[in-house]
Amino acid sequence: MREKSVIVVGAGIAGLSAGCYAAMNGYHTHIYEMHTSPGGLCTAWKRGGYTIDGCINWLVGSKPGSAMHRVWEELGAVQGRRFVYPEEFQRYESIDGAVFTLYTNLERLEKHMLEVAPEDTAATRRFCCAVREFAGTGIPVMKPMALMNPWDKVKLAAQLPKLKPFVTWNRKPMSEVLAEFTNPLIRNAMAHAWPESFPAGFLLSTLAWFNEGDAGYPLGGSLDFSRAIEKRYLALGGELFYNSKVVKILVEDDRAVGVRLEDGSERHGDAVISAADGHATIFDWLDGRYVDETIRGHYENLKPFPSLVLVGLGVNRRFDDVPVLLSSLHFELPEPLQVADCTLRSLSVRIFNIDPAHAPQGSTTLLCVFPSDYEWWKNLRQEASRYCAVKKEIASRVIEAIDRRFPGAASQVEMSDVATPLTIVRYTGNWKGSFEGWMTTPQTWMVQIPNALPGLRNFWMCGQWIEQGGGLPPAALSGRNAVQFLCAQDGRKFVATVP
Repeated sequence: MREKSVIVVGAGIAGLSAGCYAAMNGYHTHIYEMHTSPGGLCTAWKRGGYTIDGCINWLVGSKPGSAMHRVWEELGAVQGRRFVYPEEFQRYESIDGAVFTLYTNLERLEKHMLEVAPEDTAATRRFCCAVREFAGTGIPVMKPMALMNPWDKVKLAAQLPKLKPFVTWNRKPMSEVLAEFTNPLIRNAMAHAWPESFPAGFLLSTLAWFNEGDAGYPLGGSLDFSRAIEKRYLALGGELFYNSKVVKILVEDDRAVGVRLEDGSERHGDAVISAADGHATIFDWLDGRYVDETIRGHYENLKPFPSLVLVGLGVNRRFDDVPVLLSSLHFELPEPLQVADCTLRSLSVRIFNIDPAHAPQGSTTLLCVFPSDYEWWKNLRQEASRYCAVKKEIASRVIEAIDRRFPGAASQVEMSDVATPLTIVRYTGNWKGSFEGWMTTPQTWMVQIPNALPGLRNFWMCGQWIEQGGGLPPAALSGRNAVQFLCAQDGRKFVATVP
């Protein structure tokens, strides 16, 4: 019998995951990627001897024995990889010199909150109690509901008590939790740690995973992590083609049969999995032929996660006076900073003393990130010289702001690089330059987005436009789920192996 073939569009984490699991289950797989390297948004790039890492701050599933760790093992991503578990998640500095630290240890965090704001003792106790509710939860790894048999549903029912905190706290926005605190330092720090419109359970669960040691930083960073999954995929016999931009999904008799590339060539297969941008897949590559009111409503009514500007700096300085942070140092500015379409009143700086390999010895890579509107940049790009001038201006103003916090740093900058929302679109194709798919809120976090399209056979989707919440675990799980649907259609028992 001829081995069935599967075409995967996109070599981000979701596409690599789909390719790996399809290969594990006996399919001949081909991945077509528009860029020159794997990972999609889980990537990094070199500038002047410095590495600018655009993705991983921490990885949920770093703890051996957790369900998500098993998935990363199946994908070959964590074997032999060392994780770092800093004591601090994030640090916030007010203009008057007050400091609030989000510690990764819950007991230490609670003590710190009580010291900073004794007037908010009751709110602090409730907050930390809520974090404790997520102890032992982890990210659920299970068979898609549509494929569950009665025994699967019995096992799911046994897990429901662990899922209860998500249901309870994801119904509340972070703003509602922050409203309980009167101390402005804590409120400002928490608001910068997580968007106020996000479900509160997202931050609470993350703090619980930090406390349990299940969310560490993988040394090597984002691109090294993606390369490890690429290596696993190739070892399974998969084929990966870079510089191969898909422009059409080929369909015959309402059945996906392959893809057409930008150069006009066509590639055929027995099934197609799109791990690429959802809007382009549905409305461009399939001409909007396979949609219903629900799918159209998602793209008309759900709000995408905003795009970002990333400012990378290479500084001939060690920054030993700054503690190693999982995330960023936020410091308030003496006066508002106007950059592009944004007015910043504080600056977020990721200091890569967590991974010395990202910079030459004695030096450090810094990364400043802030949201920015894609349409603003799209309009600006019509005047190429102005676009380049604004990028230079952003780098200059960010360097000036950093120099005020770290005197002398401006003269030590050896490299600067600015990536805009248009950069994100150019390298990933993401709709409106979105960094993490749909913006999740208490009203939308339970919205189920189907990974198949009505009326189209042998076709599935995976990635951040299918799994809400963004991040690497949902991307990897969505690729795994797509292959489970493929196996179910073909009457194959889904298998997942660890190399």
